[in-house]
Amino acid sequence: MGLRHTMRARTGAAAIWAGFAASALLATSAAAYDGETGWVKFPGSQYQSNDPTDRSFIKEWEASPPKGFPTLSAENLAAMKVAINRYKEIAAGGGWQPLPDVKLQAGMSHPAVTILRERLWLSGDLQERGGSSQSFDYYLDKAVKRYQASNGLAPTGIVDKATTMALNVPAAARLKQLQLNLTRLTELVRTAAKKYVVVNIPAAQIEAVENGQVVSRHAGVVGKIDRQTPILKSAVHELNFNAVWSLPPTVIEKDLIPKGQEMARRGQSVLVKYHIDAYGGDGRKLDPNKVNWSTAAAKGLTYRQQPGPENPLGFVKINFHNSYSVYMHDTPSQSLFGRNFRAASSGCVRVHGVEQLASWLVAEQGWRPEHVLQMKQSGERRDVKLRKPVPLYFVYVTAWATPDGVVQFRRDLYKKDGVGAMASDY
Repeated sequence: MGLRHTMRARTGAAAIWAGFAASALLATSAAAYDGETGWVKFPGSQYQSNDPTDRSFIKEWEASPPKGFPTLSAENLAAMKVAINRYKEIAAGGGWQPLPDVKLQAGMSHPAVTILRERLWLSGDLQERGGSSQSFDYYLDKAVKRYQASNGLAPTGIVDKATTMALNVPAAARLKQLQLNLTRLTELVRTAAKKYVVVNIPAAQIEAVENGQVVSRHAGVVGKIDRQTPILKSAVHELNFNAVWSLPPTVIEKDLIPKGQEMARRGQSVLVKYHIDAYGGDGRKLDPNKVNWSTAAAKGLTYRQQPGPENPLGFVKINFHNSYSVYMHDTPSQSLFGRNFRAASSGCVRVHGVEQLASWLVAEQGWRPEHVLQMKQSGERRDVKLRKPVPLYFVYVTAWATPDGVVQFRRDLYKKDGVGAMASDY
């Protein structure tokens, strides 16, 4: 699509934005927004960085998402309908021109900046105009950061490969995602409780929600593409502090046995190295050096790992009834939370800052945060059943809008939206 076509789409978008601005959905909160620039104020100094390439800033952003609006809020439905109408107009006008694979950032001057400026203006991320159309100025820098934050990318202001790929997902594909997710959200909102936990799988985020407010939002690690976290509805009924880990069948077959075979060829034992106990069908513990990893019998054994620094459950496991043998848990591998792509588990969900979530879940049992912290520090084994189970939803929401007028997109991690690989591969 050429620039002339883009300009026609831009003319249509002007009318869209005029109507959108008149809507009450654009009434922004002074507490959340900067009145001068319209740029979202990120709470806390941890989100401020003079160096957008600073890895510590990027890791902190990825690991500690701001609370924001609940994903399953009923108020989001009206906002999504407004966003759908806007994207219908954008798509009907020809969409946007794809960006070339050129790294762009503030202070640069490049012909691709013109395309970037038009792209962000069409989607509503760029509302201010200033400077040369080929100049990557202050206003464009803020617009790129706005776009990145609402697309699950660290707001560095640098148009890198991942940002370019996200920007280049066609408007028609984004429209289809909004329409599909409106159907998903309508059903979820209808059944959501007043107090619940939601795991949004594509966003790799967990929210604790109570009375329509996000109590805490956590970065998560979800299932790999070939070991997907399931969509489900259940309720948290128990917390296991410093639990023994019983290795699930998938981990035994795809991880433990191949590793056992590899180490056996070097004369080593995977069970000894990782402090894992193997048990036969009669419940007796086996000699770790006598397990033959090349026979089918190895797959039929039971494997358990005692609590400790190498136990992948960390200090707390959050249980809920389901037919997939999945759960939520802490992890000793905290570095994963600082990454943008966090599909790295075998289907279970790892939770960053799980202490806060655990404290909230057991608060009605009379537990205070310091009690949870004590369990982490002491390593004491203890199971706590919740007197009132907390509803839990594992959902697949890749597009939604919020009452502040922001439209959110996340990568179609498991390709469930039917819009092609472009929405999945960045």
